[in-house]
Amino acid sequence: MNEFFTAINDFLGQILFFDILFGSVQDTTIPFLVAWLITGGVYLTVKMGFVNLHMLKHSYHIIMGHYKTKEDKGTIAPYKSLTTALSATVGLGNIAGVAIAIAIGGPGATFWMIVAGFLGMTLKFTEVTLSLKHREFLPDGTIMGGGMEYLSKGLEQKGFARFGKVLAIVFALFMIGGAIGGGNTFQVSQAVGAIGNEVSFVKENPWIFGVVLAVLTGSVIIGGITRIADTTSKIVPLMVTIYIAASLWILIVHSDAIPAAFTMIFTEAFMPTAVAGGMIGVIVQGFQRAVFSSEAGLGSAPVAHAPARVKYPVRQGMVALYEPFIDTIIVCTMTALVIIITGVWDPANGYANLIEAKEGAALTAAAYGTVISWFPTVLSVSIFLFAFSTMISWSYYGERAWVYLFGSKSSVLYKVIFLSFIIMASIVDTGVMVDFSFYLILGMALPNILGLYILSGDVKKDLKIYLEKLKSGELDKEAIRD
Repeated sequence: MNEFFTAINDFLGQILFFDILFGSVQDTTIPFLVAWLITGGVYLTVKMGFVNLHMLKHSYHIIMGHYKTKEDKGTIAPYKSLTTALSATVGLGNIAGVAIAIAIGGPGATFWMIVAGFLGMTLKFTEVTLSLKHREFLPDGTIMGGGMEYLSKGLEQKGFARFGKVLAIVFALFMIGGAIGGGNTFQVSQAVGAIGNEVSFVKENPWIFGVVLAVLTGSVIIGGITRIADTTSKIVPLMVTIYIAASLWILIVHSDAIPAAFTMIFTEAFMPTAVAGGMIGVIVQGFQRAVFSSEAGLGSAPVAHAPARVKYPVRQGMVALYEPFIDTIIVCTMTALVIIITGVWDPANGYANLIEAKEGAALTAAAYGTVISWFPTVLSVSIFLFAFSTMISWSYYGERAWVYLFGSKSSVLYKVIFLSFIIMASIVDTGVMVDFSFYLILGMALPNILGLYILSGDVKKDLKIYLEKLKSGELDKEAIRD
Protein backbone atom coordinates (compact mmCIF):
# COMPACT_ATOMS: atom_id res chain seq x y z
CA MET A 1 0.00 0.00 0.00
CA ASN A 2 2.85 2.41 0.84
CA GLU A 3 4.41 1.77 -2.58
CA PHE A 4 1.09 2.72 -4.19
CA PHE A 5 0.83 6.02 -2.32
CA THR A 6 4.50 6.81 -2.98
CA ALA A 7 3.99 6.35 -6.70
CA ILE A 8 0.91 8.58 -6.62
CA ASN A 9 2.84 11.20 -4.62
CA ASP A 10 5.61 11.33 -7.21
CA PHE A 11 3.11 11.58 -10.06
CA LEU A 12 1.05 14.35 -8.42
CA GLY A 13 4.18 16.22 -7.35
CA GLN A 14 5.43 16.35 -10.94
CA ILE A 15 2.04 17.54 -12.24
CA LEU A 16 0.99 20.00 -9.57
CA PHE A 17 4.14 21.51 -8.13
CA PHE A 18 5.97 23.02 -11.08
CA ASP A 19 8.67 25.09 -9.42
CA ILE A 20 8.98 28.71 -10.43
CA LEU A 21 11.42 31.45 -9.48
CA PHE A 22 15.12 31.23 -8.79
CA GLY A 23 15.97 27.83 -10.25
CA SER A 24 17.17 25.44 -7.55
CA VAL A 25 14.69 22.56 -7.25
CA GLN A 26 14.58 22.04 -3.50
CA ASP A 27 15.74 25.08 -1.63
CA THR A 28 14.89 28.34 -3.38
CA THR A 29 11.75 27.77 -5.37
CA ILE A 30 8.06 28.45 -4.89
CA PRO A 31 5.74 25.65 -5.97
CA PHE A 32 3.37 26.88 -8.65
CA LEU A 33 0.24 26.25 -6.59
CA VAL A 34 1.58 28.24 -3.64
CA ALA A 35 2.30 31.20 -5.94
CA TRP A 36 -1.17 30.68 -7.46
CA LEU A 37 -2.80 30.93 -4.03
CA ILE A 38 -0.76 33.97 -2.99
CA THR A 39 -1.52 35.96 -6.13
CA GLY A 40 -5.19 34.97 -5.98
CA GLY A 41 -5.44 36.07 -2.36
CA VAL A 42 -3.73 39.42 -2.97
CA TYR A 43 -5.77 40.14 -6.12
CA LEU A 44 -9.15 39.40 -4.51
CA THR A 45 -8.33 41.21 -1.26
CA VAL A 46 -7.56 44.40 -3.18
CA LYS A 47 -10.49 43.98 -5.59
CA MET A 48 -13.02 43.43 -2.80
CA GLY A 49 -11.84 46.56 -1.00
CA PHE A 50 -10.32 44.69 1.96
CA VAL A 51 -13.66 43.22 2.96
CA ASN A 52 -11.70 40.98 5.33
CA LEU A 53 -10.93 44.02 7.50
CA HIS A 54 -14.03 46.21 7.61
CA MET A 55 -16.91 43.67 7.58
CA LEU A 56 -16.07 41.50 10.60
CA LYS A 57 -18.48 43.34 12.90
CA HIS A 58 -21.37 42.97 10.45
CA SER A 59 -20.43 39.34 9.91
CA TYR A 60 -20.68 38.74 13.66
CA HIS A 61 -24.19 40.19 13.71
CA ILE A 62 -25.21 37.86 10.86
CA ILE A 63 -23.85 34.86 12.77
CA MET A 64 -25.83 35.91 15.84
CA GLY A 65 -29.03 35.88 13.75
CA HIS A 66 -29.66 39.63 13.55
CA TYR A 67 -30.34 39.64 9.82
CA LYS A 68 -32.86 36.84 9.26
CA THR A 69 -35.56 37.63 6.72
CA LYS A 70 -38.81 36.08 5.46
CA GLU A 71 -37.13 35.48 2.10
CA ASP A 72 -34.25 33.37 3.44
CA LYS A 73 -33.72 30.10 1.53
CA GLY A 74 -31.79 27.06 2.71
CA THR A 75 -31.91 24.20 5.19
CA ILE A 76 -29.54 25.15 8.03
CA ALA A 77 -28.73 28.36 9.91
CA PRO A 78 -25.70 30.43 8.81
CA TYR A 79 -24.05 29.65 12.15
CA LYS A 80 -24.33 25.90 11.59
CA SER A 81 -22.87 26.24 8.10
CA LEU A 82 -19.96 28.07 9.69
CA THR A 83 -19.40 25.39 12.35
CA THR A 84 -19.64 22.65 9.73
CA ALA A 85 -16.96 24.38 7.66
CA LEU A 86 -14.88 25.10 10.77
CA SER A 87 -15.07 21.46 11.84
CA ALA A 88 -13.29 20.60 8.59
CA THR A 89 -10.60 23.25 9.06
CA VAL A 90 -10.09 23.55 12.84
CA GLY A 91 -8.52 20.17 13.20
CA LEU A 92 -5.25 18.36 12.89
CA GLY A 93 -4.02 20.96 10.44
CA ASN A 94 -3.85 23.30 13.43
CA ILE A 95 -2.32 20.72 15.75
CA ALA A 96 -0.13 18.70 13.39
CA GLY A 97 0.33 21.03 10.42
CA VAL A 98 1.65 23.96 12.43
CA ALA A 99 4.20 21.78 14.20
CA ILE A 100 5.41 20.34 10.91
CA ALA A 101 5.64 23.80 9.30
CA ILE A 102 7.78 25.19 12.12
CA ALA A 103 9.93 22.07 12.38
CA ILE A 104 10.71 22.26 8.67
CA GLY A 105 10.60 26.01 8.01
CA GLY A 106 11.52 27.44 11.39
CA PRO A 107 9.59 29.96 13.54
CA GLY A 108 9.40 32.41 10.62
CA ALA A 109 6.84 30.16 8.94
CA THR A 110 4.33 31.39 11.56
CA PHE A 111 4.39 34.92 10.13
CA TRP A 112 3.57 33.66 6.66
CA MET A 113 0.79 31.48 8.06
CA ILE A 114 -0.80 34.62 9.53
CA VAL A 115 -0.42 36.46 6.20
CA ALA A 116 -1.99 33.48 4.43
CA GLY A 117 -4.87 33.54 6.91
CA PHE A 118 -5.48 37.23 6.25
CA LEU A 119 -5.55 36.73 2.47
CA GLY A 120 -7.54 33.53 2.93
CA MET A 121 -10.39 35.48 4.50
CA THR A 122 -11.11 37.17 1.16
CA LEU A 123 -10.69 33.92 -0.76
CA LYS A 124 -13.30 32.34 1.50
CA PHE A 125 -15.64 35.31 1.13
CA THR A 126 -15.44 35.14 -2.67
CA GLU A 127 -15.87 31.40 -3.09
CA VAL A 128 -18.67 31.10 -0.53
CA THR A 129 -20.58 33.99 -2.11
CA LEU A 130 -20.30 32.26 -5.49
CA SER A 131 -21.42 28.98 -3.96
CA LEU A 132 -24.66 30.56 -2.66
CA LYS A 133 -25.14 32.47 -5.90
CA HIS A 134 -25.04 29.31 -8.03
CA ARG A 135 -26.37 26.66 -5.63
CA GLU A 136 -28.95 24.15 -6.85
CA PHE A 137 -31.90 22.74 -4.89
CA LEU A 138 -32.24 19.07 -5.86
CA PRO A 139 -35.53 17.11 -5.96
CA ASP A 140 -34.44 14.94 -3.02
CA GLY A 141 -34.31 18.00 -0.78
CA THR A 142 -30.52 18.33 -0.70
CA ILE A 143 -28.58 21.33 -1.95
CA MET A 144 -25.65 21.28 -4.35
CA GLY A 145 -23.04 24.00 -4.00
CA GLY A 146 -19.32 24.53 -4.04
CA GLY A 147 -16.76 24.74 -6.81
CA MET A 148 -18.54 22.22 -9.04
CA GLU A 149 -21.59 24.46 -9.28
CA TYR A 150 -20.07 27.89 -9.71
CA LEU A 151 -17.40 26.65 -12.11
CA SER A 152 -19.95 25.02 -14.40
CA LYS A 153 -22.89 27.44 -14.07
CA GLY A 154 -20.91 30.63 -13.52
CA LEU A 155 -18.61 30.10 -16.48
CA GLU A 156 -21.55 29.02 -18.62
CA GLN A 157 -23.10 32.44 -18.00
CA LYS A 158 -19.84 33.99 -19.19
CA GLY A 159 -19.96 32.02 -22.42
CA PHE A 160 -17.48 29.32 -21.39
CA ALA A 161 -19.86 26.41 -20.85
CA ARG A 162 -17.57 23.59 -22.04
CA PHE A 163 -14.50 25.01 -20.29
CA GLY A 164 -16.47 25.46 -17.08
CA LYS A 165 -17.75 21.88 -17.22
CA VAL A 166 -14.21 20.54 -17.61
CA LEU A 167 -13.00 22.61 -14.65
CA ALA A 168 -15.95 21.43 -12.57
CA ILE A 169 -15.23 17.77 -13.31
CA VAL A 170 -11.53 18.17 -12.51
CA PHE A 171 -12.44 19.98 -9.30
CA ALA A 172 -14.92 17.27 -8.28
CA LEU A 173 -12.34 14.53 -8.84
CA PHE A 174 -9.83 16.36 -6.67
CA MET A 175 -12.52 16.97 -4.06
CA ILE A 176 -13.22 13.26 -3.80
CA GLY A 177 -9.51 12.50 -3.59
CA GLY A 178 -9.03 15.26 -1.02
CA ALA A 179 -11.91 13.94 1.07
CA ILE A 180 -10.48 10.44 1.16
CA GLY A 181 -6.91 11.68 1.56
CA GLY A 182 -6.68 14.82 3.66
CA GLY A 183 -10.18 14.76 5.10
CA ASN A 184 -9.94 11.13 6.12
CA THR A 185 -6.68 9.19 6.02
CA PHE A 186 -4.45 12.06 7.22
CA GLN A 187 -6.78 12.68 10.16
CA VAL A 188 -6.79 9.01 11.15
CA SER A 189 -3.04 8.46 10.79
CA GLN A 190 -2.20 11.54 12.87
CA ALA A 191 -4.80 10.66 15.51
CA VAL A 192 -3.47 7.10 15.81
CA GLY A 193 0.06 8.42 16.27
CA ALA A 194 -0.85 10.99 18.92
CA ILE A 195 -3.39 8.92 20.85
CA GLY A 196 -1.21 5.81 20.60
CA ASN A 197 1.49 7.63 22.57
CA GLU A 198 -0.95 7.99 25.47
CA VAL A 199 -3.03 4.82 25.12
CA SER A 200 -0.95 1.69 24.60
CA PHE A 201 -3.96 -0.33 23.42
CA VAL A 202 -4.41 2.02 20.45
CA LYS A 203 -0.71 1.80 19.62
CA GLU A 204 -0.81 -2.00 19.69
CA ASN A 205 -4.18 -2.34 17.93
CA PRO A 206 -4.57 0.65 15.62
CA TRP A 207 -7.05 -1.16 13.38
CA ILE A 208 -9.54 -1.40 16.27
CA PHE A 209 -9.30 2.36 16.68
CA GLY A 210 -9.99 2.65 12.96
CA VAL A 211 -13.07 0.43 13.19
CA VAL A 212 -14.50 2.42 16.12
CA LEU A 213 -13.89 5.70 14.32
CA ALA A 214 -15.49 4.34 11.15
CA VAL A 215 -18.62 3.27 13.06
CA LEU A 216 -18.96 6.66 14.77
CA THR A 217 -18.40 8.53 11.52
CA GLY A 218 -20.89 6.35 9.68
CA SER A 219 -23.56 6.95 12.32
CA VAL A 220 -23.35 10.70 11.63
CA ILE A 221 -22.86 10.95 7.88
CA ILE A 222 -25.78 8.65 7.13
CA GLY A 223 -28.06 11.47 8.31
CA GLY A 224 -26.78 13.95 5.73
CA ILE A 225 -25.96 17.64 6.18
CA THR A 226 -28.63 18.26 8.83
CA ARG A 227 -27.19 15.69 11.24
CA ILE A 228 -23.63 16.71 10.36
CA ALA A 229 -24.44 20.37 11.08
CA ASP A 230 -26.16 19.50 14.37
CA THR A 231 -23.14 17.44 15.44
CA THR A 232 -20.50 19.98 14.46
CA SER A 233 -22.39 22.85 16.10
CA LYS A 234 -21.92 21.00 19.40
CA ILE A 235 -18.39 19.61 18.87
CA VAL A 236 -16.64 22.67 17.42
CA PRO A 237 -17.23 25.10 20.31
CA LEU A 238 -16.23 22.42 22.82
CA MET A 239 -13.01 21.36 21.15
CA VAL A 240 -11.92 24.91 20.34
CA THR A 241 -12.58 26.03 23.92
CA ILE A 242 -10.53 23.15 25.37
CA TYR A 243 -7.63 23.76 23.02
CA ILE A 244 -7.53 27.55 23.37
CA ALA A 245 -7.84 27.35 27.16
CA ALA A 246 -4.81 25.05 27.37
CA SER A 247 -2.87 27.25 24.94
CA LEU A 248 -3.65 30.38 26.95
CA TRP A 249 -2.57 28.68 30.17
CA ILE A 250 0.82 27.73 28.71
CA LEU A 251 1.30 31.20 27.26
CA ILE A 252 0.46 32.76 30.64
CA VAL A 253 2.98 30.50 32.37
CA HIS A 254 5.60 31.50 29.79
CA SER A 255 4.42 35.10 29.37
CA ASP A 256 7.97 36.39 29.77
CA ALA A 257 9.03 34.38 26.69
CA ILE A 258 6.27 35.65 24.37
CA PRO A 259 8.08 38.85 23.24
CA ALA A 260 11.18 36.83 22.31
CA ALA A 261 9.01 34.32 20.43
CA PHE A 262 7.37 37.07 18.37
CA THR A 263 10.78 38.59 17.70
CA MET A 264 11.98 35.23 16.42
CA ILE A 265 8.86 34.84 14.26
CA PHE A 266 9.28 38.23 12.57
CA THR A 267 13.07 38.04 12.30
CA GLU A 268 13.16 34.59 10.75
CA ALA A 269 10.27 35.40 8.43
CA PHE A 270 12.62 37.70 6.50
CA MET A 271 16.08 36.63 7.65
CA PRO A 272 15.69 32.94 8.47
CA THR A 273 18.39 30.65 9.66
CA ALA A 274 19.60 27.87 7.37
CA VAL A 275 16.35 25.91 7.31
CA ALA A 276 14.11 24.94 4.42
CA GLY A 277 16.08 26.92 1.84
CA GLY A 278 16.05 30.37 3.41
CA MET A 279 13.29 32.95 3.08
CA ILE A 280 11.56 31.37 0.08
CA GLY A 281 11.40 28.02 1.86
CA VAL A 282 9.92 29.64 4.97
CA ILE A 283 7.24 31.39 2.89
CA VAL A 284 6.39 28.11 1.18
CA GLN A 285 6.07 26.23 4.47
CA GLY A 286 3.92 28.95 6.01
CA PHE A 287 1.51 29.20 3.08
CA GLN A 288 1.33 25.45 2.45
CA ARG A 289 0.39 24.61 6.01
CA ALA A 290 -1.97 27.58 6.34
CA VAL A 291 -3.82 26.50 3.21
CA PHE A 292 -3.91 22.92 4.43
CA SER A 293 -5.32 24.20 7.72
CA SER A 294 -7.87 26.82 6.58
CA GLU A 295 -8.53 25.44 3.05
CA ALA A 296 -9.00 29.00 1.80
CA GLY A 297 -8.95 29.08 -1.99
CA LEU A 298 -9.54 25.36 -2.36
CA GLY A 299 -13.31 25.54 -2.83
CA SER A 300 -14.11 22.97 -0.16
CA ALA A 301 -15.85 25.13 2.48
CA PRO A 302 -18.39 26.53 -0.03
CA VAL A 303 -19.97 23.06 -0.06
CA ALA A 304 -20.73 23.38 3.67
CA HIS A 305 -22.06 26.92 3.29
CA ALA A 306 -24.33 26.15 0.32
CA PRO A 307 -27.31 24.96 2.47
CA ALA A 308 -27.27 28.14 4.63
CA ARG A 309 -30.58 29.94 5.09
CA VAL A 310 -29.89 33.42 3.75
CA LYS A 311 -31.41 35.86 1.28
CA TYR A 312 -28.19 37.34 -0.10
CA PRO A 313 -25.23 35.18 -1.20
CA VAL A 314 -22.85 37.95 -0.06
CA ARG A 315 -24.26 37.64 3.45
CA GLN A 316 -23.02 34.06 3.86
CA GLY A 317 -19.73 35.06 2.24
CA MET A 318 -19.26 37.50 5.10
CA VAL A 319 -19.98 34.76 7.63
CA ALA A 320 -17.16 32.75 6.01
CA LEU A 321 -14.68 35.55 6.80
CA TYR A 322 -14.46 34.15 10.31
CA GLU A 323 -13.15 30.77 9.19
CA PRO A 324 -9.51 31.68 8.40
CA PHE A 325 -9.62 34.29 11.17
CA ILE A 326 -10.46 31.69 13.84
CA ASP A 327 -8.65 28.77 12.27
CA THR A 328 -5.37 30.34 11.20
CA ILE A 329 -4.92 33.77 12.75
CA ILE A 330 -6.06 32.71 16.24
CA VAL A 331 -5.72 28.93 16.70
CA CYS A 332 -2.65 28.36 14.51
CA THR A 333 -0.83 31.34 16.01
CA MET A 334 -1.47 30.08 19.54
CA THR A 335 -0.20 26.62 18.60
CA ALA A 336 2.88 28.13 16.97
CA LEU A 337 3.72 30.22 20.03
CA VAL A 338 3.49 27.17 22.30
CA ILE A 339 5.72 25.11 19.98
CA ILE A 340 8.31 27.89 19.68
CA ILE A 341 8.37 28.76 23.38
CA THR A 342 8.74 25.13 24.48
CA GLY A 343 11.47 24.50 21.88
CA VAL A 344 10.13 21.17 20.60
CA TRP A 345 10.49 22.37 16.98
CA ASP A 346 14.28 22.18 17.28
CA PRO A 347 15.63 18.63 16.55
CA ALA A 348 18.48 19.33 18.97
CA ASN A 349 16.00 19.26 21.87
CA GLY A 350 15.33 15.56 21.53
CA TYR A 351 12.35 15.38 19.18
CA ALA A 352 14.18 14.63 15.94
CA ASN A 353 12.39 11.28 15.53
CA LEU A 354 8.93 12.90 15.61
CA ILE A 355 10.05 15.63 13.21
CA GLU A 356 11.54 13.15 10.77
CA ALA A 357 8.39 11.01 10.83
CA LYS A 358 6.20 14.13 10.42
CA GLU A 359 4.30 13.19 13.57
CA GLY A 360 3.05 16.73 13.99
CA ALA A 361 0.24 15.89 16.40
CA ALA A 362 2.60 13.97 18.68
CA LEU A 363 5.09 16.85 18.49
CA THR A 364 2.42 19.34 19.58
CA ALA A 365 1.35 17.00 22.38
CA ALA A 366 4.96 16.93 23.56
CA ALA A 367 5.06 20.76 23.53
CA TYR A 368 1.95 21.05 25.70
CA GLY A 369 3.20 18.25 27.94
CA THR A 370 6.31 20.23 28.89
CA VAL A 371 4.10 22.62 30.88
CA ILE A 372 0.98 20.60 31.67
CA SER A 373 2.17 17.08 32.38
CA TRP A 374 -1.29 15.57 32.09
CA PHE A 375 -2.36 17.60 29.06
CA PRO A 376 -1.21 15.11 26.40
CA THR A 377 -4.05 12.91 27.66
CA VAL A 378 -6.56 15.75 27.32
CA LEU A 379 -5.04 16.65 23.96
CA SER A 380 -5.62 13.09 22.84
CA VAL A 381 -9.34 13.65 23.44
CA SER A 382 -9.13 16.94 21.53
CA ILE A 383 -7.28 15.26 18.69
CA PHE A 384 -9.98 12.61 18.50
CA LEU A 385 -12.67 15.32 18.35
CA PHE A 386 -10.69 17.30 15.77
CA ALA A 387 -10.19 14.24 13.59
CA PHE A 388 -13.79 13.09 13.95
CA SER A 389 -15.32 16.49 13.18
CA THR A 390 -13.03 17.02 10.19
CA MET A 391 -13.90 13.62 8.79
CA ILE A 392 -17.66 14.05 8.99
CA SER A 393 -17.47 17.43 7.23
CA TRP A 394 -15.08 16.21 4.54
CA SER A 395 -17.22 13.14 3.99
CA TYR A 396 -20.01 15.53 3.02
CA TYR A 397 -17.69 17.50 0.72
CA GLY A 398 -16.64 14.35 -1.09
CA GLU A 399 -20.21 13.04 -1.21
CA ARG A 400 -21.44 16.21 -2.92
CA ALA A 401 -18.65 15.95 -5.49
CA TRP A 402 -19.51 12.27 -6.01
CA VAL A 403 -23.19 13.13 -6.52
CA TYR A 404 -22.22 15.80 -9.03
CA LEU A 405 -20.28 13.24 -11.08
CA PHE A 406 -22.30 10.07 -10.61
CA GLY A 407 -25.74 11.04 -9.30
CA SER A 408 -27.52 10.76 -5.95
CA LYS A 409 -28.32 7.04 -6.22
CA SER A 410 -24.65 6.07 -5.99
CA SER A 411 -23.84 8.17 -2.90
CA VAL A 412 -24.07 5.07 -0.68
CA LEU A 413 -21.12 3.56 -2.55
CA TYR A 414 -19.05 6.67 -1.83
CA LYS A 415 -19.86 6.46 1.89
CA VAL A 416 -18.79 2.81 2.00
CA ILE A 417 -15.48 3.70 0.32
CA PHE A 418 -14.94 6.64 2.69
CA LEU A 419 -15.55 4.52 5.79
CA SER A 420 -13.30 1.72 4.47
CA PHE A 421 -10.41 4.15 4.12
CA ILE A 422 -10.74 5.08 7.80
CA ILE A 423 -9.81 1.52 8.75
CA MET A 424 -7.13 1.35 6.08
CA ALA A 425 -5.53 4.61 7.24
CA SER A 426 -5.08 3.30 10.76
CA ILE A 427 -2.30 1.02 9.48
CA VAL A 428 -0.74 3.15 6.69
CA ASP A 429 2.58 4.95 7.21
CA THR A 430 1.96 8.51 8.44
CA GLY A 431 4.68 10.26 6.48
CA VAL A 432 3.42 8.96 3.15
CA MET A 433 -0.15 9.89 3.98
CA VAL A 434 0.80 13.48 4.86
CA ASP A 435 2.29 14.05 1.41
CA PHE A 436 -0.47 12.16 -0.41
CA SER A 437 -3.32 14.07 1.21
CA PHE A 438 -1.55 17.39 0.82
CA TYR A 439 -1.12 16.99 -2.94
CA LEU A 440 -4.74 16.00 -3.46
CA ILE A 441 -6.21 18.87 -1.46
CA LEU A 442 -3.92 21.60 -2.72
CA GLY A 443 -4.60 20.50 -6.30
CA MET A 444 -8.19 21.72 -5.92
CA ALA A 445 -6.86 25.29 -6.05
CA LEU A 446 -5.97 25.02 -9.73
CA PRO A 447 -9.51 25.07 -11.17
CA ASN A 448 -11.04 26.87 -8.20
CA ILE A 449 -8.94 30.03 -8.19
CA LEU A 450 -9.11 30.25 -11.97
CA GLY A 451 -12.88 30.33 -11.57
CA LEU A 452 -12.61 32.96 -8.82
CA TYR A 453 -10.57 35.21 -11.11
CA ILE A 454 -13.13 34.98 -13.90
CA LEU A 455 -16.20 35.36 -11.67
CA SER A 456 -14.81 37.90 -9.18
CA GLY A 457 -16.49 40.77 -11.03
CA ASP A 458 -19.91 39.30 -10.23
CA VAL A 459 -19.03 39.10 -6.54
CA LYS A 460 -17.70 42.65 -6.53
CA LYS A 461 -20.97 43.88 -8.07
CA ASP A 462 -23.10 41.99 -5.52
CA LEU A 463 -20.94 43.29 -2.67
CA LYS A 464 -21.37 46.88 -3.83
CA ILE A 465 -25.16 46.51 -3.97
CA TYR A 466 -25.25 44.84 -0.53
CA LEU A 467 -23.14 47.56 1.08
CA GLU A 468 -25.38 50.26 -0.41
CA LYS A 469 -28.43 48.54 1.11
CA LEU A 470 -26.66 48.20 4.45
CA LYS A 471 -25.71 51.88 4.46
CA SER A 472 -29.23 53.00 3.55
CA GLY A 473 -30.78 50.96 6.36
CA GLU A 474 -32.76 48.73 4.00
CA LEU A 475 -31.23 45.55 5.43
CA ASP A 476 -32.21 46.50 8.97
CA LYS A 477 -35.80 47.19 7.91
CA GLU A 478 -36.29 43.78 6.28
CA ALA A 479 -34.70 41.85 9.16
CA ILE A 480 -36.94 39.76 11.44
CA ARG A 481 -36.30 40.46 15.11
CA ASP A 482 -36.81 37.55 17.52
